[in-house]
Amino acid sequence: MKKHIPNIITLFNVLSGTIGVVAVLEGHWMAGFVLMIAAAIFDFFDGLVARLLGVSSPVGKELDSLADMVSFGVLPGMMMFMMMRNTHELDFIAISDIRLAPYFAFLIPMMSAMRLAKFNLDERQTSSFIGLPTPANALFIGAIAIAWHDLCPCNIVHQVIISSWFLYPVTVILSALLVAELPLFALKFKNMKWRSNEFRFIFLIGSIALLGIFYQWLYMAIIIIIPTYIILSIIQNLFFKRED
Repeated sequence: MKKHIPNIITLFNVLSGTIGVVAVLEGHWMAGFVLMIAAAIFDFFDGLVARLLGVSSPVGKELDSLADMVSFGVLPGMMMFMMMRNTHELDFIAISDIRLAPYFAFLIPMMSAMRLAKFNLDERQTSSFIGLPTPANALFIGAIAIAWHDLCPCNIVHQVIISSWFLYPVTVILSALLVAELPLFALKFKNMKWRSNEFRFIFLIGSIALLGIFYQWLYMAIIIIIPTYIILSIIQNLFFKRED
């Protein structure tokens, strides 16, 4: 029985992502975002439980990627699509009465699928990542979606993110980061020493501080945390020897 426990947790990841898509389609953005976070929690614990129980399996690995495709590929793609539908700068790109520009959002699930397929075959990603992990990408998009609906229209952040000139470039950049040959550190500690873990500790401490500062607006913390993660990884790659 215990060999099925991690897979059951993974299936709850699928369930969270699927219901999240329905929630977004019905206009329940916060529910969709919460379900995305729930999926990320299930995604974290399925692998952890598999290792603790010693029941890791090829089926579990493949199932995990399929679940991530739903929760961190389709769900954020649908969020971006629904946001783009509410912008009108590119309405001239259409066939008959069908606006084509919003469908550009589905570049996100396309590149997420490529990212997940590469991850399953890439033996370099045992202690670090190559390319932006799909959960990080999804949470960033989800946070933007919540900021879109929660912030006052008078807020400068709101005014920026409601524009096509923000959403479309962000979609391209995030999609490129998913499949880029860009090493990013993983939060996997071989030991608890400061040396060799400096960037992990800095990132964790900074993230906790931001979540505390923005405890009423957690989406704002996530909007800051994900770019910070990418920037710290780039600094580590440029100026410090990366550990494999």
